[in-house]
Amino acid sequence: MQITRGTDAGLRVLMVLAHNPERQTTVEALSTDLAVPRHHLAKVVQSLSRHRWVATSRGRGGGIIVTSEGLTVDVATVVAALEGTAPVVNCHDPLCPLVTPGCALQSLLGEAQGAFMATLASRTIADLVS
Repeated sequence: MQITRGTDAGLRVLMVLAHNPERQTTVEALSTDLAVPRHHLAKVVQSLSRHRWVATSRGRGGGIIVTSEGLTVDVATVVAALEGTAPVVNCHDPLCPLVTPGCALQSLLGEAQGAFMATLASRTIADLVS
């Protein structure tokens, strides 16, 4: 299983913010700390904000802070929100000639994806920084 750079950055942003929940920071500072391009990180922060895991404010003295929801959200929920829940392999585009109801490979990959997400669901963002 592999997650995108955006999801990786989102998880890291939440972890950095959760490490000191009262501290407000900026996209610029996070970009430097996490070695992620500022433009890309701004999009990630927007997505985290839409899910209410971070709160943002503009202007002088503005910045980003983790919310209580951002501290208590489980990692699987973040990954699913940022990545989507598509199967590991799309057996229908293009159509695999081996696809049949009950395909053993498709079933095994689905089981592995479920186990991956179950493991991620066992930890919250706060757990990752405690």
